[in-house]
Amino acid sequence: MKAFSELCIQAQNLHPELSLEAMLGPGPRSPEELIATPDDRLFSDMTRRIFRAGLKHSLVDSKWPAFETAFFGFDPYKVSLLSDEQIEKMMQNEALIRHLGKLKAARANALLVSEISEQKGGLGRFLAEWPVTDIVSLWTLLKKEGTQLGGNSGASFLRMVGKDTFMLTDDVVTALRAQGVVDKKPTAQRDLKLVQEAFNAWHAESGKPMCQISRLLAHSIGRHD
Repeated sequence: MKAFSELCIQAQNLHPELSLEAMLGPGPRSPEELIATPDDRLFSDMTRRIFRAGLKHSLVDSKWPAFETAFFGFDPYKVSLLSDEQIEKMMQNEALIRHLGKLKAARANALLVSEISEQKGGLGRFLAEWPVTDIVSLWTLLKKEGTQLGGNSGASFLRMVGKDTFMLTDDVVTALRAQGVVDKKPTAQRDLKLVQEAFNAWHAESGKPMCQISRLLAHSIGRHD
């Protein structure tokens, strides 16, 4: 496994037209910013991420004002009280993306957001206080306790709201394989732990956030995450 400094050189050799700063991209939001973000905004982004899966982001985003109206501004408590009949009625609303499984996922995830918020003093505080050196465990929690937050959806939601996380895009996985961290796309907990350990080592060496290390890795094979 190459040192972070060596990966920087490799990426710069592949992309002489880009500065290192451009390849690293923006950093995450601060813990204070996350803590200050209301639950309804985080829940809205969580739901939008689920609806973006498999669709053009621009299509989903163009319809999001209608979703905000249909889901009471994504107030978790109100959404958690939606009946089956109310959700089925949404399937007749042409302003929405009419996917019954994803509409029901919003109600299920509203319960999760409410429970976390009650226990931890807000979803934003919960996310802010989760250690980035064990971010894969947060992915696992979102997958197990949430609905339709498996695969890359959990990490993508975290990236959307500004929580520091790396991403296991195809390019990042290719780079991890090239560095000998894993030999296939990591899905098992053992492989995810190996990936986390590699990112932790680069994080300790460079002091850079996980999201920037992730982007640099992707650039080290010629693309981006």
